[in-house]
Amino acid sequence: MSAPENYSVATLAGLTAHDFGESEPVLIDQDRINAFADCTGDHQWIHTDPERAASHSPFGGTIAHGMLVLSLLAGKHLELGIYPPDARQIINYGMNKVRFLAPVPVGAVVRVAVSITGVEVKRPGQIAVTTTNEVRIDGADKPAIIAEQIAFVMG
Repeated sequence: MSAPENYSVATLAGLTAHDFGESEPVLIDQDRINAFADCTGDHQWIHTDPERAASHSPFGGTIAHGMLVLSLLAGKHLELGIYPPDARQIINYGMNKVRFLAPVPVGAVVRVAVSITGVEVKRPGQIAVTTTNEVRIDGADKPAIIAEQIAFVMG
């Protein structure tokens, strides 16, 4: 799925439960994991030391930081057209709930599936849009992350 035809700030309220489908795939390789570690200062060996992770972790190798995988949501929302093209501004308000359900091993391919699960006018010109997001690992039985996110859409 994708954004409906004639999607706008004015039609946003009618889109509760709209499924925007699944994003393009993202390869979670060691370079991406290392770059995230450099940005955040989180160089825990389970993420950045392939040799140690192969011999000492229960996952058989390095895994992505949960926050790295969660950070993919912003770009994937834009890719999927979650917010109407006539919105003046979109502001990340936060998360209601985030669950890290499965590790994302190095070399995994993930996709983000998004649906709008709530729309609330906060004041004229400001709409709170709640989305439910699943980060899915290709070939896995359960999602890596389920997150409920809120953004303010300014019309």
